[in-house]
Amino acid sequence: MTMKPTGHEYTVRKSDAEWREQLSPAEYQVLREAGTERPWTGEYTDSKTVGVYACRACGAELFRSDTKFESHCGWPSFWSPLAGDAVELLEDRSLGMARVEVRCASCGSHLGHVFEGEGFDTPTDQRFCINSVSLTLHPTSPA
Repeated sequence: MTMKPTGHEYTVRKSDAEWREQLSPAEYQVLREAGTERPWTGEYTDSKTVGVYACRACGAELFRSDTKFESHCGWPSFWSPLAGDAVELLEDRSLGMARVEVRCASCGSHLGHVFEGEGFDTPTDQRFCINSVSLTLHPTSPA
């Protein structure tokens, strides 16, 4: 995993007051304060809807449903973000653990964490464990 240095300039920038006005308290707590929603409570945990998952804060496209898989961890899991720099990965040493935080590369909002080497049968052996409340699903229109 390639982690970006802190201090990244985001294309979407808002004041704390603007974020609080735009987001619900639950969205703000996860997206702007790096919180975590309770497992098995998110609207996308078991979703099979085909489409694109975007950042709920800024609308940037982040993940596609064809990379979503059943990890049985209580949060939506993806084996890869969209190509390019859709997300940024940052070292997270909070809560006495060494983890890799996943943020939206456009606005810096917290999305979740990524884990490697857990033995899932996916092309990347990575699990992007993402909070439902940080995403908005845009279903693909029927062909």
